[in-house]
Amino acid sequence: MGVDRPVIGVSCYVEDVDRAPWVAQRSAVLPHGYVDHLERAGALVVVLPPRPDADDDLAAAVLARLDGLVIAGGADVEAARYGAPPQITSQDPRPDRDAWELALARVSKVARMPVLGICRGMQVMAVAGGAALEQHLPDVVGNDEHCPAPGVYAHHLVTPVSGTRLAGILGDGPLDVPTYHHQAVRPSSLEGTGYRAAAWHDDGTLEAMEDPASLFRVAVQWHPEAGADPRLFDELVASARQGGDRG
Repeated sequence: MGVDRPVIGVSCYVEDVDRAPWVAQRSAVLPHGYVDHLERAGALVVVLPPRPDADDDLAAAVLARLDGLVIAGGADVEAARYGAPPQITSQDPRPDRDAWELALARVSKVARMPVLGICRGMQVMAVAGGAALEQHLPDVVGNDEHCPAPGVYAHHLVTPVSGTRLAGILGDGPLDVPTYHHQAVRPSSLEGTGYRAAAWHDDGTLEAMEDPASLFRVAVQWHPEAGADPRLFDELVASARQGGDRG
């Protein structure tokens, strides 16, 4: 595998896309911000579309060819995956993507691979570890600051937890981050998952988590791929170049 230029896999959607003159063409879809940040950090990027036959064995076969992983943002994780009924605000389930990314999350943890989870990716990693989600943040925190308008990234402050890996990368002062989510990991459900809280919003929303036993297994609720700060991608690629915890 790549040493000078580590190979990073990024999960994505499969969607019907209109691209003139083609209409509803089935396509693997990923915002290019992920690719751009990773390539600038020195990685070779491979897109990992969901598979209908996804299981842990397939995930292991794919991850064996990679040096690191990004579990990308997207639609809500199906509530049944964490034993809850869906609320009326929940988006339509994506069973192919849920099955694939949950397998990637489980297997990458066992393989001790460097991983960055982003928005939905953080929620996938948490659910794979046994945590649950808040299905609609405005009902919990009383505001819509995390996703005030459809299709537009908002900005708000998050504060990393002093002494965490995340704070070592980004500092422990408040950060202005791009945000777009109406769900979040329920903080009380982190116990027993192997993750610890790594950043918070002032309204009590868990904004990041990390595995303290790993060199780099970090997840954030915001969207660094939509911003200018490269540090999380830089650290992921640097960890992948070192071989993660496997090197």
